[in-house]
Amino acid sequence: MSITILSIESSCDETSCAVCRDGKILSNFIANQDVHQKFGGVVPELASRAHMQNIVPVVDTAL
Repeated sequence: MSITILSIESSCDETSCAVCRDGKILSNFIANQDVHQKFGGVVPELASRAHMQNIVPVVDTAL
């Protein structure tokens, strides 16, 4: 029996998704939020909006 795992993760400025099957990584995709560089740190409101924009494309890419 094969086990497939979909993993979705977000940090303060990254959104990522991976697919593993039977311990083997099939895909792993990370979206970075470069918008914060000009502010010298993470801006929570911008991070929240970027996660909302990134989550569907990140999952679609990983799948």
